[in-house]
Amino acid sequence: MNTYEHSVHLDASRCTGCTTCLRHCPTEAIRIRNGKAVINEGRCIDCGECIRVCPHKAKRAVCSKLEAMDGFKWKIALPAPSLYGQFDNLDDVDYVLTGLTRIGFDEVYEVAKAAELVSAYTRFYLGTEGVLKPVISAACPVVVRLIALRFPSLLDHVVQMLPPMEIAAMLAREKAQKEHPELKPEEIGVCFISPCPAKASYVKNGFADYQSRVDVVVSMSDIYFLLINAMSADEVENLSSSGMLGVSWASTGGEASALFNDSYLSADGIDNVNRVLDQLENGNIPPVEFVELNACPGGCVGGVLTVQNPYIAKARLQSLRRFLPVSRNFLSPEEQYIPEEYFFNEMPEYQPISQLADSMAKSMRMMADIQNLRAELPGLDCGSCGAPTCRAFAEDVVRGRASKCECILTMKDALRQYLADKQEAAAKEGAL
Repeated sequence: MNTYEHSVHLDASRCTGCTTCLRHCPTEAIRIRNGKAVINEGRCIDCGECIRVCPHKAKRAVCSKLEAMDGFKWKIALPAPSLYGQFDNLDDVDYVLTGLTRIGFDEVYEVAKAAELVSAYTRFYLGTEGVLKPVISAACPVVVRLIALRFPSLLDHVVQMLPPMEIAAMLAREKAQKEHPELKPEEIGVCFISPCPAKASYVKNGFADYQSRVDVVVSMSDIYFLLINAMSADEVENLSSSGMLGVSWASTGGEASALFNDSYLSADGIDNVNRVLDQLENGNIPPVEFVELNACPGGCVGGVLTVQNPYIAKARLQSLRRFLPVSRNFLSPEEQYIPEEYFFNEMPEYQPISQLADSMAKSMRMMADIQNLRAELPGLDCGSCGAPTCRAFAEDVVRGRASKCECILTMKDALRQYLADKQEAAAKEGAL
């Protein structure tokens, strides 16, 4: 039974069964049944691609509202670096951070600061003897879930270091507890301002054996409109504690370039990520030490919960970086080790989404049936049957989830043959 709580939901009342989402889902998690899209929760990785492409807004991300923080005495905001790219003519992130305090937060802790710490520790990790390379970043939860579902041989390559969001939550809680000892741990609330639904799913479900220290995830688009009214040039507080390296994490290549190592590969967009992982698994990638993968186009600035075009946001961040120091969070010589609490202990368990049956013999028989049926189908991958490809449709039929007569082209040929046979029979009767 599936117990994974997703943050991408379908509004069936808006769905027209147009097959747009069907054709773009990277894990073939969507089918059209009775004229409506249906999402297979076991295959969904919460990448948000269906939200991005749906012309009828029938897919939506489920995040918390800011009011969910009202139950905490001390409210901490964790702004993702991509938030800074949403605002035009921004030359100082303190405008954004001060704005967050004006809309109700007691404290702001930049995820960009934690990103600089993660970069510093990753540099140290790459130099550690015995590390399996290439090392794959664990920063994007979509990528890690995709690897767990489809590329199990690569799980050992994923660095078991917590993503910046979690490091920021941990350090922000420690700071608040130290400065306000009168507060109980449960009275401190941590809110992550997210560019994508995958982060909300990560917080709801945890990560293998690790439970998130974030309490609430709110959409960046919701916070944006509140901040527009709260940001002004009056009495801006000096709150920023990050630099160019941390802010660069918002777009593709930022994490990898912060390692000061040219032996890396970075890719974005879920289709490109799939191709890179496939080539990594097959050994068709030139030797590199580090692989940065982002499911969203352009990186986190391309998340479906952002407001601005990702390429415009990236250009804004490039301009903003000119006003920042390289980093404010380098490690001292005494800190040349990675704290144990920065790691998670277990990788997500491999979940074979393509497993046909519990026994090998039955799986082989079903595979043969799928291949035979696939050979009979037209091979156009038109989606009219409600499956993304003819191969997927053949699997649905063999699994008993669809009927062969749902292939329109096959039925059209059968109908044409039936009419031809009827005409031939009528002609023979007329000749007699």
